Amino acid sequence: MKINHPLMHNNFLNSDMDAVRKLIKDKNLILTQSKKVLEFEKKWSKWLGVKYSVFVNSGSSANFISMLILKSLFTKKKEIIVPSLTWVSDINSVIMSGFKPIFVDINPKNLSMNEDQVLKKINKNTLAVFITHVQGFNGLSKRFLKKLKNKKVILVEDVCESHGATFAGKKLGTYGLISNFSFYYAHHMSTIEGGMVCTNNKKIYEMARIFRSHGMARESKNSKFENKMIKKYPKLSPQFIFLHPTFNFRNNEIGAVIGLNQLKRLNKNNQIRTKNFRLFLKLLDAKKYRTDYDINGSSNYAFPLVFRKKNLKFRKKFEYTLKKNNIEFRRGNAGGGNQLRQPYLKPYLKKINLKKFPEVEHIHSFGYYIGNYPSLSGAKIRKICKVLNRISL
Repeated sequence: MKINHPLMHNNFLNSDMDAVRKLIKDKNLILTQSKKVLEFEKKWSKWLGVKYSVFVNSGSSANFISMLILKSLFTKKKEIIVPSLTWVSDINSVIMSGFKPIFVDINPKNLSMNEDQVLKKINKNTLAVFITHVQGFNGLSKRFLKKLKNKKVILVEDVCESHGATFAGKKLGTYGLISNFSFYYAHHMSTIEGGMVCTNNKKIYEMARIFRSHGMARESKNSKFENKMIKKYPKLSPQFIFLHPTFNFRNNEIGAVIGLNQLKRLNKNNQIRTKNFRLFLKLLDAKKYRTDYDINGSSNYAFPLVFRKKNLKFRKKFEYTLKKNNIEFRRGNAGGGNQLRQPYLKPYLKKINLKKFPEVEHIHSFGYYIGNYPSLSGAKIRKICKVLNRISL
């Protein structure tokens, strides 16, 4: 009998659709960005623990806007240190904003950046470190944060897969100058498609609003700034002063009301995900799969299945068994594995010695993830682990 285990199940409930139905009954209906978007931004900021948030149409857009802001504010330094295991938009946003990505290997204990390599690669041209907290793991340490501060290097956090994960009692996404979240269908919570740019810096908040909406000055909602721009450009219509080359990255009221409703159950759902995660780790055969992760503060998004050793024969049997049992999986973990192997990077990276990236190379060929979500029962986790543990080396 097949198990039938998708990557995500039931991430939209009837209550989410009820919230949408209530919205569309409004006589003065506005579905583009309006009051509900602002309400969602405020409540998300309160939940996260930051002053400001800007709701956009995807986590990728949040990445891009963040890099555009850095480009606008800091013009001298051109290098940004990035992980080799991340989603493609992190790297693309760096490149498309005119920065040079400097890659580092990962820490197998949390799948995030190898902080020793990051610190070694910081130089006079380094503007920022763009860290990805992969699959719910925390990638920060006190030493790392202290070193970045001492070296005056900006931290930007990608928390798209780690809603609610913490470090030292604070949620991830509160440590960087800017942080990014994604509300894609399979993530901890969803707004159909959507993302968030978060910060404690008022100027960056206003810039994120401007970059979200065609670069228009009036989107800052700072009257003093707007009046300054109107005086600076007297020959332009006050409503149409475009300060930066960008696009429309706005989200809408439907996404916002779904987000508001899902936010109510996020903490409870994260507790269930963490319980599931610990059960997976307890039941898996540690001789075949890695189970010794640093899970302090983690808020698991999808369960990582990483082989203990390189074994192509085992991989073939593993994939056959999962397909036979309808257990949906992705090889390579976040973003399909080692970004350095992707064709989009060939014009930008001339010589890459993959041997210098052994940990992400292992994940690329022998790392997977499968679904972990609130509706997943302990009984089903036990069945899945039995199937996985029966695969012979």
